Amino acid sequence: MDVLERIDQAVKSNPVVIFMKGTPNMPQCGFSSRAAQALMGCGEEFAYVNVLMDPEIFQNLPRYADWPTFPQIYIDGELIGGCDITLEMYENGELQKAVKGAVDKAGPRSSDADSDQASA
Repeated sequence: MDVLERIDQAVKSNPVVIFMKGTPNMPQCGFSSRAAQALMGCGEEFAYVNVLMDPEIFQNLPRYADWPTFPQIYIDGELIGGCDITLEMYENGELQKAVKGAVDKAGPRSSDADSDQASA
């Protein structure tokens, strides 16, 4: 499986996934930290991919969605954007609705964690 297929699999197999620098509990950049905090504030489980641990994903994710920066947040298979858009959506309540809708649509998951590392 090539890197774009791995990215696509992570996006499509998780109702909410953030491609970020670091992890939600140990972010490695301010933008990733703020976006992950907004997702955690939604109160639903989400997946993450630490792009610093996979140079292929780090190099190719901007090509996947034609979005040049990190983090990248996907809800229900669609790129919603990066940090600024995520925070704006959180502040006006749209993020919470979108995350809840995607999680509800996907059905129950087998983990109790707030976030899980996605396979990519």
